[in-house]
Amino acid sequence: MNTLGRVLRVSLFGESHGAGVGVVLDGCPAGLELTEADFAADLDRRRAGAEGTTPRHEPDEPALLSGVFQGRTTGAPLAVHVANTNVRSADYAHLAATPRPGHADFTGRAKAFGFNDPRGGGHFSGRLTLALVLAGVVAKKVLAGVRFDTRLIEAGGSADVESAVREALAAGDSVGGLIACRVEGLPVGLGEPFFDSVESVVAHALFSVPAVKAVEFGSGVAAASMRGSRHNDPFVGPDGRTATNHAGGVNGGLTNGNPLEVRVAVKPTSSIGQLQQTLNFDSGRIEPLTVRGRHDACIALRAPVVVEATVALALADLWLLRRMQEAAHGA
Repeated sequence: MNTLGRVLRVSLFGESHGAGVGVVLDGCPAGLELTEADFAADLDRRRAGAEGTTPRHEPDEPALLSGVFQGRTTGAPLAVHVANTNVRSADYAHLAATPRPGHADFTGRAKAFGFNDPRGGGHFSGRLTLALVLAGVVAKKVLAGVRFDTRLIEAGGSADVESAVREALAAGDSVGGLIACRVEGLPVGLGEPFFDSVESVVAHALFSVPAVKAVEFGSGVAAASMRGSRHNDPFVGPDGRTATNHAGGVNGGLTNGNPLEVRVAVKPTSSIGQLQQTLNFDSGRIEPLTVRGRHDACIALRAPVVVEATVALALADLWLLRRMQEAAHGA
């Protein structure tokens, strides 16, 4: 399925080299101010152009197809579409028999019984993250007063991102990255115990982002090597504020009023310039593979806004669910 959410239902559509990509948001509250211009800032954050990003340049001009009237959301399903205008599908013809190592070429074909669109990765392409960014713009409007700070803090295991990317480019290779997302202004009590905890819902959404391989909250994996006397966050304010934030803003699966802190590991791009040896599924022989086309040496460079949008989507759904619960209890 390509749908996420309980109250704010998000569905993605499109392919890398199809007519375009887009998103449908059902359950979006009526009355939010929204025009095409509102998407510009976040689309620019995702746009290629920096060293190490794909040379494929798209205008990425969003069109509001439904759910908006006179600059405000109507409460009806909101559909946003962005056309693909700069495609070179011939670059991918040889991958039908020789899928890229590390990519969804092979699994996507198996899932669709051979009827998948293989051009540029089709529906499995990083191009679909543009639809997440579109949805995230709306989600952040739902989260009134909530502030996001999302940055790429490492590439290739180094804090010197530029050097790591240059070295990968020089080697015809790629590098992954580590993205940190900090969310301030969340109320206490978002989330549900156990299966729909804040961590469960946010991680579920983040693992849908192509190339994401790990997600951690607060001290994350480091908590396993800490003692409770160090990991515990002492309360210093009646609003739940704590002296430290090893819990990453979550206790018992619920937001505790402190900043939500999430880190996301993004793997290296599968499409690299180096010659690889892999299986040709038609001949049954191991053969050399050279990946053509236009690709990012470090997809993580453009991923912070995607991570932010995805976290916002998960939180907006929990936010709207909480508003429904408060209304039911007269809060």
